[in-house]
Parts: sequence; C-alpha cells; structure tokens
Amino acid sequence: MSSMYERCCKVMPAVANRATTLGIVNSEGCYVYTEDGHKVLDFASGVAVNNLGAKNPEVVEAIKEQLDTMIHVGHNVVYNESYVALAEKLVALTGGDTKVYFSNSGAEANDGAMKLAKYVTKRPGVIAFRNSFHGRTIGSLSVTGSSSAYRKYYEPLMPSVYWAEYANCHRCPFGKEEGCCKMECLKQFDAIFAKQIAPECVAAIIVEPVQGEGGYIPPKPEFLKGLREICDKHGIMLIFDEVQTGIGRTGELYAFQTFGVKPDILTSAKALGGGIPLSAIIAKAEIMDKWPAGAHGGTFGGNPLACAAGLKTLEIIERDHLLGNAKKQGAYMREKLTGLQKKYPDRIGDVRGVGLMNAMELVTADGEPDAALTGAIKAKALEKDLLLLTCGSDHNVVRFIAPLTVTQEEIDFAMAVIDEVMKELV
Repeated sequence: MSSMYERCCKVMPAVANRATTLGIVNSEGCYVYTEDGHKVLDFASGVAVNNLGAKNPEVVEAIKEQLDTMIHVGHNVVYNESYVALAEKLVALTGGDTKVYFSNSGAEANDGAMKLAKYVTKRPGVIAFRNSFHGRTIGSLSVTGSSSAYRKYYEPLMPSVYWAEYANCHRCPFGKEEGCCKMECLKQFDAIFAKQIAPECVAAIIVEPVQGEGGYIPPKPEFLKGLREICDKHGIMLIFDEVQTGIGRTGELYAFQTFGVKPDILTSAKALGGGIPLSAIIAKAEIMDKWPAGAHGGTFGGNPLACAAGLKTLEIIERDHLLGNAKKQGAYMREKLTGLQKKYPDRIGDVRGVGLMNAMELVTADGEPDAALTGAIKAKALEKDLLLLTCGSDHNVVRFIAPLTVTQEEIDFAMAVIDEVMKELV
C-alpha cells in the first residue's frame, strides 16, 4: 500500500508540501505515531499549535460537548455562549481594558490588525521588520520579510510598507558588538522617519516580540520598550504579532507580559484554539470602539467548536500551572543546549530562547551559517524518533517547540538525540 506521502503527491500540488514525509495516524501527549509504527517525540508541536499536545483528552471532550449543541451559527448573525465566554476570558487575561475580534488564522488576524490601525489613525503607512513572518495572504505577506520566495510573482503587494532591522544581538545588522551597540536598532527610526516616511503618516509598527521564522530571536526588553516609546511619541499603533509566542509559549500567556511592554493591538492564533483553527485580534477597548460594524468581517470567525476548544485550553493552562512549567522546562532545555554548545563550540554558534521557544544556531568551522548541517540534524533526529523544525533567514537554526506539558525526561531524550546526531555529523 502506498504511503500517505505518495498518495498526496498524486492528488496535491507541490505548494502543499510538508517539512517531512511522515504520515501520522495517532497522537498522545508529546508524541505522534507514524503509519509505519514509530513513536516520535514531537518537538514541532504543529508549528507551535499543540501546546497541550496533539490530542488533549479534555479539549477533545469540550469539542464533543459543543458538537451536541451547535457546529456553526455565524458570529455576524447571532451570538453563542462559547464565543462570548472566550472573549470575556481573553479580556480578563489581557488587563481588562481590551476587546476581542475572532477570525480563523494568524494571517487573517494580522490583516485585520493592520486594517484596524489604518482605520483608526487614518494613516497609510506600516513599518515591518526584515526577516519577519506574519503570514501569506496578500496583506500579511506585504509585511513578511523572511524570504523572497514567499513574495515571488505576487508583487505589487500592499503599498506604503517600510522596513526596519530587527534587534538580533547575535548577528547585529549594524555590525555592533553586543553590549556596546547603543541600541542602533532603535536609532534607525530617526533615519526611517527622515528619509522613508514621516511619522505622522505611519499607522502602525508591526513586530513579533520574539522573531519566529526569522530564527527564534528574543530581543532585549529595551528594544520593545523603545518601540513603545516611539509609537507613543508619534501617535503610531504598536502591533504585536503573538501568533507563535502566545498562549504560554514564552512562559507567560503572552510575550508582552514576559517583556513588560503592552501593545495597542495584539494578534493571537496557533495554540489559541487547542488545535482547531482560531485567531483573535485583541486591542485596547478605546481603539476597538472606533471600528464600526461592516468595517471588517468573516464567516467562520469565532466558530463555536474553536471557541469551546480555546476556553478549555486556557482553563488547562491555568489549572495545571503550565506557564510555570514552560519557564522551568524551557530554562532546563537551554541549560542542556548550552552544554552541547560547549561540547561542539565550533558548530553550535548560539543558543537562545525564552520559555519553551528555544533554538540553536549551526555554523561552519569559520563561523558562517551552516544550512546543510542544520538540515542534516533535522533529518538524522527524525531517524531517531525526534521531530524538529528549522528556521532562520539563513536556514541554519534548529527550533525546539515542545508542548507546554513537556517533562524533563522528554527533554533529556531530545538532547541525547541531538548529541548522538552531532557526533555522527561533525
């Protein structure tokens, strides 16, 4: 019998390709089970979706209970309890001074966030960051700078987008040494406003509080605080794309709480729905109240099944103290990764992360990005039943996206696999 991969190749286009050729038939906790009988430790988590694992039984039960009531009613037609309850919960968890709008994906949420900022400010411009990822719709793609391949043949995209350098201290885009840079990543806005676009024409700055696809790069808190000050000074909306960082990934529910910087608008998706497509735009109430009926919409946003799953996900994270586990196990993982860096100092160029959003950067003996080694590590790890993903503008970063439920023993297994693979490859 043909594998799932072989069957897909016959009926689906290349654009639907996958990071691996794995066919998955079941899941439990931090593990997935393949069609050829392997039990694989999943440190990809559906690209940061499965924060509770791929099949949390309580989330499954919440979805089943919702199925008995309704599947779809249309949030722009009537209200339903799970929709309202989840919005109330998110408002309470983000300070009590916000309002929520639901859609289906991170890209949709980011499109909507930029529309909201433009509508409220009556300004055309948006500033985004190089190596960012915000989605693949025309709007979100317009502010995605992580790969030219994403943009090929789709231009012209949304106009009035301007680019800034992200605060990557390991590979400073300004050529500065860490600790003596004098925050050039913030000073650059003086030049942007002087030479590219006047600040009074900028509706929003959109930023990932931890850059994801670009290499799992956590900035210094001063960078995000500086962006907040720039936006306050010029009446610009600060948008945090928390599609990947949200729902506990950084050790707090949202990264803005980790870094102590509150945006005007926040987007949330991926783990929010517990595995069901769901996203949210969360913004200050005073901003949301300026967005009138009809200015934005979508048929499936706030689907009852997704909202029920989201409610249960938040309940479990709070009840089982998974934010604390994310901090504890994330620190333990970075400790182990740092140990591997000391063991392979010429090939592991950097270890970084926050919470359970961790990465190691692979380099050649000359210190240059090593995409080949990175790909080989991912492939070899999978042969040893560890599922990983890579990222980075130079394709030389292995990212570790463990579920928030991960144990020390599971991390030990993953690190042992990495050690074995490094011994084989270098």
